Amino acid sequence: MANVLWLQGGACSGNTMSFLNAEEPSVCDLVTDFGINVLWHPSLGMELGDNLQRLLRNCISGETDLDILVFEGSIVNAPNGTGAWNRFADRPMKDWVQELAGVAKFVVAVGDCATWGGIPAMAPNPSESEGLQFLKRDAGGFLGTDYQSQAGFPVINIPGCPAHPDWITQILVAIATGRLDDITLDEFNRPQTFFKSFTQTGCTRNIHFAYKSSSDEFSQRTGCLFYDLGCRGPMTHSSCNRILWNRVSSKTRAGMPCLGCTEPEFPFHDLAPGTVFKTQTIMGVPKELPTGVNKKDYALLTVVAKDAMPAWAEDDIFTV
Repeated sequence: MANVLWLQGGACSGNTMSFLNAEEPSVCDLVTDFGINVLWHPSLGMELGDNLQRLLRNCISGETDLDILVFEGSIVNAPNGTGAWNRFADRPMKDWVQELAGVAKFVVAVGDCATWGGIPAMAPNPSESEGLQFLKRDAGGFLGTDYQSQAGFPVINIPGCPAHPDWITQILVAIATGRLDDITLDEFNRPQTFFKSFTQTGCTRNIHFAYKSSSDEFSQRTGCLFYDLGCRGPMTHSSCNRILWNRVSSKTRAGMPCLGCTEPEFPFHDLAPGTVFKTQTIMGVPKELPTGVNKKDYALLTVVAKDAMPAWAEDDIFTV
């Protein structure tokens, strides 16, 4: 049996809501089929007050084994590094996390806020927020670059705003069943099982991307969302179009551009005003292209693709 303790820092509870809607496996499956014991969770835990503090201190002392510490939300250091703006169980949350991370066999950061600070860490960052082991793209974060859990792993990052529910539960199962060694982490400690390919992989609009046939309104069933609506699918690592949300859909399938929420820069507040939903271009060529694409070659490809565009690529666009 694997004991799981889930805590929440500076966050909106979006990842908790996502987690509770997991399907493969579901939260109930974690308990009944995979031997996971949820010691405490903000929405599921029964302990309050002194009883909760006793549970946390028992984990720190080793009286209760802490197999997996799951953290949702940013580490809030304000004001002046004290963490007093985010208190929990009669002390700053950051102090609990520091001690619990020191005894946990594995630590899992769920969502952008926990992985690299997310929205709370946007400039000017008045809450002095950071992720557990990253602040945006900068390694380090609250626990530092050298941190390793008792099992010898760095913080396992499952980003997203929110993270896909099945990413969360499947990683918990991999840890609980001793299969984490089969999973490779990338340079941001993301499991490559979910974050090696780009969001564009599996997108039903790829043929329109190839012909540069663009959708210029939200919810249109066809047309590429990259050019006129700023879709970040070609530059974002996620499996949203391979492991569908609710096993049914994804942002792009519903006519909503990918916002790049699994990347450290999210939200992309440094874009020019009015360009969040429009790809920025220089002489018609996107300023940011998919990895490995040469701008000169892309410009030539664009001319050829548009010239070869079949009639249906534009005529088949309609609104739902």
